[in-house]
Amino acid sequence: MNIKNIIKYVLSLSIAGGLLWFTFQQSHIDAADLWRKIESADYRWVLVSAVLTIVAHWSRAERWRTLLEPVVPVVPSSLDATASVLTGYLANLALPRAGEVARCGTLYRLTGRTGTPVPVNVSFGTVVAERLFDLLMLVILLAMTFVLEFDRLSQFFTEFLGGKLPKGTSGTGVLLLAGVVVAGLGLLGWFLFTRYRTALGQHPLYQKVAAFLNGLLAGLMSVRKLRRPGAFVFHTLLIWTMYYLMSYTLFFALPATANLGPLAGLTILVVGTLGMAAPTPGGIGSFHLLVGQVALLYGLTSQDGQILATFIHGVSTLMIILLGVASILYVLTRQSRSMARTDDVLTDPNAIRLQK
Repeated sequence: MNIKNIIKYVLSLSIAGGLLWFTFQQSHIDAADLWRKIESADYRWVLVSAVLTIVAHWSRAERWRTLLEPVVPVVPSSLDATASVLTGYLANLALPRAGEVARCGTLYRLTGRTGTPVPVNVSFGTVVAERLFDLLMLVILLAMTFVLEFDRLSQFFTEFLGGKLPKGTSGTGVLLLAGVVVAGLGLLGWFLFTRYRTALGQHPLYQKVAAFLNGLLAGLMSVRKLRRPGAFVFHTLLIWTMYYLMSYTLFFALPATANLGPLAGLTILVVGTLGMAAPTPGGIGSFHLLVGQVALLYGLTSQDGQILATFIHGVSTLMIILLGVASILYVLTRQSRSMARTDDVLTDPNAIRLQK
């Protein structure tokens, strides 16, 4: 690990620690009370969530296999793909954004024993493509949450802004005003773009953004080339359904959250996913901050909100550690039984496929 990566890792840990400290300071909760309430949880629901977690990770591996089908001569086995996915999640706990590389490197090693290793750059391209569809799903769920919970969000803005709003202004008015402002800025941007399009096209920044957006569009359109597009869509929906149920079932494990409805689960799924995407190891701190604040929308105290956030994140992290360690043991066992047909992924020239 070079000095740049060390600095990034230390900075990431510092952000996570700072957010976690701030969150618990704001909620005025002590470790003893937190542990006591988590210890008294109904762990039957934790077992249910654990099973759903396994299904979600398996489904992600199956979706990955559908993306690999058109680009590799031999599709990896379901077990190899699942082990690679879980190893990647474990790597993400140590270093943000390291999971994708670890996942592809693990798949290369596992498939190498069959004599037809999947090149890292090929599998990495499919990982980027599937991330685009996950982003699309997140945007759809975010829009659904905004529409279904519009009244609750309006009330939240009214209470949050308090005396900062002019007398008689409602949260609904604030949201509508924000929508009008965003729409107005969008129209202004479109007008400026159409008027100065030729000049903008010569700017390096515009060219980079255009290339990036074209790449996103190409990735989204790549599903048309799949041999089993129906399976890809099915597993995408199954993954997000499992993600929803994984956290929602944990509501019933805690007395303070047992009566929360399905929409609360949807809101926490969306906000929690945004928290997990933050540049902190495993979403530590960012997940707790966002989920704890959203829990206030549903009548929870700040203490109960933080307990819920810590409980959900803790169960998820524990499952990743257990399944990730099991996957590493599987990889090591496979390697010891093989005839070492692959070199180190960093030095083997076959790890990268070059297109002519």
